[in-house]
Amino acid sequence: MAERRTFEQSMSELDSIVKQLEGGGLSLDDSMKAFEKGVGLARECDALLNEAKGKVEKLVRDAGGNFSTEKFEPVDRDQ
Repeated sequence: MAERRTFEQSMSELDSIVKQLEGGGLSLDDSMKAFEKGVGLARECDALLNEAKGKVEKLVRDAGGNFSTEKFEPVDRDQ
């Protein structure tokens, strides 16, 4: 079974593909293959971020001075 890439590895590969596409030196066929791979990598990165987001916890001190953990709830920046 293939080893899973890290977020950083996937982002680095995606960055490389974007630079290749922006460079304009690829044939149409190679550009389409690179684009398809890039879309897959972007989805992979999104899944990894969502997985990490689900695991993030913040440390909270209660009124008695004891520490506990609770799930991280992101701030909605649109409001």
